[in-house]
Formats: sequence, C-alpha cells, structure tokens
Amino acid sequence: MGVVTDEERALAEDEAMSSGEGVVDTLITKGVLMTIQVSQAKAAQFGAEFVEIAEQTIEDDVISSVPRSVAHQYKVVPLYHDDLSVTVAMSDPSDLDAIDALGQALNKEVKISVADEDEIEDALKQYYGAAKDDSVSKLIQDITEGDVQISTLGEVSVEDDGGAVDADTPIIKLVNTMIVEAFRMGASDIHLEPLAARFRMRYRIDGVCHEQKSPPRRLQAAVISRLKIMSEMDIAEKRVPQDGRIQANVGGKSIDLRVSCLPTTHGESIVMRLLDKEGLKLGLGQLGFLTDDQQTFEKLIQLPDGILLVTGPTGSGKTTTLYSCLNYINKPDRKIITVEDPVEYLLEGINQVQVNTAVDLTFANALRAMLRQAPNVVMLGEIRDYETASIAINASLTGHLVFSTLHTNDAPSAVTRLTDIGVKPFLIASATRCLMAQRLVRKICQKCEAPATPDNSDLLALGLDPNQIKDPNFMAGKGCDKCNGTGHKGRFGLFEVFVVDDESRKMIVNQVTNTELRKRAREVGMRTLREDGARKAVAGMTTANEVLRVTVGDED
Repeated sequence: MGVVTDEERALAEDEAMSSGEGVVDTLITKGVLMTIQVSQAKAAQFGAEFVEIAEQTIEDDVISSVPRSVAHQYKVVPLYHDDLSVTVAMSDPSDLDAIDALGQALNKEVKISVADEDEIEDALKQYYGAAKDDSVSKLIQDITEGDVQISTLGEVSVEDDGGAVDADTPIIKLVNTMIVEAFRMGASDIHLEPLAARFRMRYRIDGVCHEQKSPPRRLQAAVISRLKIMSEMDIAEKRVPQDGRIQANVGGKSIDLRVSCLPTTHGESIVMRLLDKEGLKLGLGQLGFLTDDQQTFEKLIQLPDGILLVTGPTGSGKTTTLYSCLNYINKPDRKIITVEDPVEYLLEGINQVQVNTAVDLTFANALRAMLRQAPNVVMLGEIRDYETASIAINASLTGHLVFSTLHTNDAPSAVTRLTDIGVKPFLIASATRCLMAQRLVRKICQKCEAPATPDNSDLLALGLDPNQIKDPNFMAGKGCDKCNGTGHKGRFGLFEVFVVDDESRKMIVNQVTNTELRKRAREVGMRTLREDGARKAVAGMTTANEVLRVTVGDED
C-alpha cells in the first residue's frame, strides 16, 4: 500500500527482534502505522470488504442474530443476516479457527467483512454492553471513583432477601454508574423495568428510548431497594406506587432525580427523571422559534396582564418554554413568583414555591398566598383542576400576567379543556392572550449531517409539493460517535401560536366547536405543528421523518 518505506520496515524488524514484539505492533507503537491501515491491508489481502461500523445502521434483529456471549468471545459485530448466512465484521480475517467456530456456534454460513479493531470494540459496547465476565465493580470503577456523590437521609444498608446491601457492595457502585452514565449521555430518564426473564435498563435520549447493558436479573431486588432508600421511599411497601427524589453531584454539577416506583407483574418498575439544575438553556432563540414566531411571542410575554397557556403532552418541553419566558422578562422592576411540582430548575431573581401536599400547600392554596405578595408575573406549573384554573384566570383579570401549562393536543383545544373543568367561557375569552401548542423533534447531528433527499411520499404527507419547494436545504445525519450512530443530537420545538383576537373571543363566548375555533386560528395566522415542522425540515433543521413522527396530519 506504500504506507511503510523499506527503511522504516527494516528499523521496525530490528526493534521488534530486541523487544519481542511483532513488526506490525512495533510500527503502530512508533506511529508509522495506524490500526485502521492494518485492517485495510488485511481486508485487501484476503479479498474481504473493509467497512466503517460507525457509518452503518445495524437493526435490532441483526444484532439479535449473534448472541452477546458469542459476539464478545470472537470479537465480531453482525452487519447483515438472512435465513442461511450472517455477515460479520472482524478485525483479523486470517483467524480461520475463529471463523469456523463462529459458523458452528451460529449454525449458519459466516461471511466476513473487515473493520478496525477499535471500532469493533466500540460497537460491541454500543450494541451489547461490556463483556459479561466483567465484575460489576470493575465495570464501574473508572467512572464512579470521586465522580459522583449521592446525598440522602435514608439508611446506607438494607436487608434484602437475606443479604445485606452496604456501602462496600457493588450494588451501590452499579446504581451510581447508572446515574453518571445517563447524565453523560444526555439522557432525560432512566427506565428500570422487570420483565419475565430479565431486568431491562433503558435511557431516554432526545425523547427516544435506547436499551443499555442490563443489570443481572438476580440483582433486581437489591438495585430497586437501593434506589428506594436513596429516594426515601418505604422499602417494605411493594404493593402501591411511590414517589421520591434523589439529589446528586456529578462531576461538580448538581442534578435532581425525580423517582417513580410502580408495582408491575414481575416486580417494581422504576423511572428516574434527570433534572440538571445548572444546565438549562434559557434563550428564546434556542427553543426553536423561527424569526416571525419569536417576534410575535416576545411581544405577547411582555403584556401587562392576561394568561398565556402552553399545551402539549408530558415531555414536550412546556416547562422549559415557560422558564425561558420568565428569564426573558426577568428584570429588577418586576416581581415574579412561580408555584411548581417540583421546582425543576433554580432561577436567580425569581421566587419559586414548591408544592407540598403533606402540609396542604397545593397549587390553589399556594396561588392564593402568592397573590398577596403583589407579584407582576405568576407562573403555575400546571392547571389541573377547576379551583386552580379559576384563581389563575381571576388573577390574570386583575392585572397579573399568568403563565401556565395544560395537557391538550393542539392550541385551540385548550379552550375546550378549560370549559370541561368548569371555567366559564366568558372568563376564558376575557383572560386569554395566547394559546401555544408545542412538540419536540430531534435536531440533525451537526458533526455528521449531510445533504439528503426525502421521499416524495414524506414531503406530500407534510403538505409540500416536491416540485414547488424553493431553495430546499434537506439534511440528514449519517450517524457518528457524537450522536451514538443515531444521526440526531439534541432537540428543539415545533410550535403553533394562536393569538386570541376579538373575533376569536366572541367565538369562545358562543362555545363554537374546536374545529371552528381552529379554522379561525388558521385565518389569523396560526401555523399548525406540522406546517411549522415542514418549514424546519426544508431549512435543514430536522428531517421529514422526525416531523411526521411527532405530529398528526392537518385538517382543512
């Protein structure tokens, strides 16, 4: 291949003879060769294809075609398979014994592609987790020592199934590792789910669940008990749902974990929501607004009174949007108070109240007390019932600017939701300034993004005519180490902003149907979630598939 000169080879041979290393290893150590060049040379020598695994999209059914233990034993990663054969990537195609043994283990014809050894190691960790024979303490030693501190008022040991779990056991290190790794990977949730045959662990990253190396089934009870202690739950109670919180310091950063425990058929399922109190990006521009929507929204949130509602399902970024609004208008001449359950992020200069049902500090009671503090701006974490909604709307009618959230599918549906919980339509019409629905879509990874052409069927589903799109900039991620091969990194919002005008208020008082109100919203300039997503897909901010995944079709 012309990579090594005769002189370099001769020097390496002499050095290898004295050191006892191989010539190739010596050339790699001296920096003359890279391991990827060696793999390419081996592929050429044996007439095999050289592949870069990081650029491959390997489906779950392909990974499952080679058992985890076999993949680790022979250092291979499956790329394709059918009923008769499986194509695997390995670093040394000259190891005929391994290839033969692999064929017998899988009972299939084995076809060989060649990949760099480091890439194979990374792929094995990504798709299969660490080697099975690694002890738990060895697996987590490098990650946890001096890197995580968990604070809790609970005990540090528990008798579980006759065995004590104390501070010296690998269980504590394993639980700490889950938290550290999830934080480092940018996960929003950790899911621990007892299944019939295994104890599954998944991280939700950018809204999508990714399965991780699962703890052994035999450790299920101990891991759950440890987490219940840390979040100050009753470890003896396994019949009813419980909630708790964990405070952690990871790499010098303070994070909170909201912990939910739910009894299921095969044991207790635990979900932990990670809240990085210091890591919130608070600029309105970073939420994903395009310029026209951002200008409209900035004017609305500076109004002196009225109520502004952000709607969407759980996990659609409503709270982050409200925090961004508060940060934008947070000036010394305004008093801002929030009531939340829980207080997710700490904002300087803002009075934040934590709901506490144990002492009857509910949303409604906290809101009543807050209004006696003479605030200019009030933020309610969520409107859940008539009492809270009534106080919030009355506050907005008496000179306060109120921000809150509702669980509805689109912006106009917020009116129906408020009516359903008992608020009078004339009050809704008088108080409401803006209704905004939002969803989160994944950004294209900036490291591996490249021009791409969506299917015409996807474009038509977005309401776009492929022949009439001006200056399209469609992009897609190929998948790289930064985005864990997904092609996506980070998320931003899709928005539909319904500015309530006088005609809309009349329609709300007259209790028109949601369809009619939605039609009026479109007339006054509201773009639907799918229309907003289509604009952002054309601009290369996300993909057509992502927009179709999180939005429903627009009704005429």
